[in-house]
Amino acid sequence: MGLFNTKGNAFMDVIRCDEPSYLIWKWRPVNSTNNTRENAIRWGSSLRVKAGEVAVFVYDQNDGKTMDFIEGPYDRMIETGNFPVLASIVGLAYGGGTPFQAEIYFINLATIIQTPFAVPFFDVFDPRFLDFSVPVAVRGKITFNITEYREFIKLHRLINFDTATFQAQVKEAVIKNVKGIVTNIPSEKNIPVIQLERQIRLISESVEATVKQRLQKDFGVTVTGVDISDIEIDKNCDGYTQLKSVTQDVTTATVEAQTAANVKNIHDMQRINVENTQETLRIQREEGQYAQHKQTQSANFAAYQIEAQAEVGVAGANALGQMGANNAGEMSSGGGFNPAAMMAGMAIGGAMGQNIAGNMNNMMSAINQPHVGVTPPPITATLYNVAINGQSSGPFDMATLSKMVIAGSLLHDTLVWKTGMPSWVKASSIQELQELFCEASPPIPPPIKPNETT
Repeated sequence: MGLFNTKGNAFMDVIRCDEPSYLIWKWRPVNSTNNTRENAIRWGSSLRVKAGEVAVFVYDQNDGKTMDFIEGPYDRMIETGNFPVLASIVGLAYGGGTPFQAEIYFINLATIIQTPFAVPFFDVFDPRFLDFSVPVAVRGKITFNITEYREFIKLHRLINFDTATFQAQVKEAVIKNVKGIVTNIPSEKNIPVIQLERQIRLISESVEATVKQRLQKDFGVTVTGVDISDIEIDKNCDGYTQLKSVTQDVTTATVEAQTAANVKNIHDMQRINVENTQETLRIQREEGQYAQHKQTQSANFAAYQIEAQAEVGVAGANALGQMGANNAGEMSSGGGFNPAAMMAGMAIGGAMGQNIAGNMNNMMSAINQPHVGVTPPPITATLYNVAINGQSSGPFDMATLSKMVIAGSLLHDTLVWKTGMPSWVKASSIQELQELFCEASPPIPPPIKPNETT
């Protein structure tokens, strides 16, 4: 194909590829008859490269071959401004105006190549039963294209490139990788051989990952997909029959064992649930009783408080009485036991206990009795604290103090104190306590004179 040049009265070449389907295609001038004319490019010819194509110019130089790559879309006249490498080639060889020698190849980057493949029957072994081999065949197709054309050219001689031969080489590599993957996948993925037909997707993914890397490295093509359409197992062979038989036995035993384990788990869970339910109910019952007890205490808090105070008061009074009894062990000034001190301590303790217990009982009675009408105010009694053995005891009412005077534990010099007094004072200095001492001292009759006996 050419264009008429009116200036040079000669036909100019139009370099382009009109092939409907190709992978690598070499351009030749129209009416070329020999190798010399085949590579002769007329100066001023135009180059047209469609989108998805790349034109490769291969020049012979003294130091070897030089390549120039033109990616589409491109439609311009061939000039030294567009092809810098031509400036030296044309200028040196032809003086800048005559034809130049170059091989021109078009590489199709847009075409997707689909190559079917078939792996004939080959033996595959189940890793659990290596004594039985099963023939397996695989069929599918691989899809690829050329993206890194510079790498592709390094791996292939363009001048001798043949698409059919190239596809056969790719197919052979794919078959080799598919066979290796299917042979090893039962042990690598723990897949029984008789179930390989159900694992087409898994096998396709494994093949694609391996083949993609291999074909990129060895052939310079980009794999876009591997589709395994069929995995066929020879079910009429003895190996398949024997393997299926032992596999079924193992499967049956496994199912039975798993069923037994599941039933046992169910029974164990039921037993545990029953035990947990009983324990849960026990805890809930105890917590309910405890909550009810606390609720009762909260509702009757005043009564519980008074009862506790009464117990503490009685215990303290008894302890004080016991202390008085222990004082009986001290030696009196005459060298013997002091029975008066013992009796005084016991009297004080008993009086305190009775006094506190009586007060607590009265308070409890007041709580339990309903209030009818106006409640009279409590009778105010004078209470004194008494210093006994250097410790404050009491407070005591007048009746208790009177008993203490009789017992000899409250003397004229004994220190006493009541609310409102700034400090402790002697009992004899208080008017109302002096009366206790008078009551405790019975009148002493005068001595009997001798002359009065007659």
